[in-house]
Amino acid sequence: MIALTILDQKDFMNRLLLGDIFDAFWLSEATITTYNTFTIDGALHKEFFEAPVQEALERSRRTCSLWKEVKPFCFSCMKGKHTPLYFKIVFQLSRTNTDKAVLESGVSLNCDDVSGLYLNLQYNNHILTCTTGTSLRIFTMDKTFDTVWDNMVLAFFKQHGIAFEQF
Repeated sequence: MIALTILDQKDFMNRLLLGDIFDAFWLSEATITTYNTFTIDGALHKEFFEAPVQEALERSRRTCSLWKEVKPFCFSCMKGKHTPLYFKIVFQLSRTNTDKAVLESGVSLNCDDVSGLYLNLQYNNHILTCTTGTSLRIFTMDKTFDTVWDNMVLAFFKQHGIAFEQF
């Protein structure tokens, strides 16, 4: 796990809420506190959808909404003269990309051993932080795959010119 402080919050928020670089991430959960606290559980209720959509979700193994699907609602909660008092957004890497990361990493894990790879964004006391997280279905003392995910996030931020400080 790594923790990063975002240095240019305005740029980051524009990328998060108006840009598309986070659109492919799954939204695990979001909490936004402004004049109320808005909470979103990103878990999909597949029974809501028609059969063709259900089948497509099954094929992709998608269990959460995409950020691009929920982003407009989150933006509507945050926009205005005042910055939010607090927010937490938890992204999850798609199942396809998680499996790809496991296979390309060379670690001794099976794809099914990894429950999820997470990117947690938190704004509190005027500080915006990002932390990484890895959830495994097995117990292991080997933290190599955690480092793989950490490095993927660092590379993603650098590729997109996101200014951060690691602490």
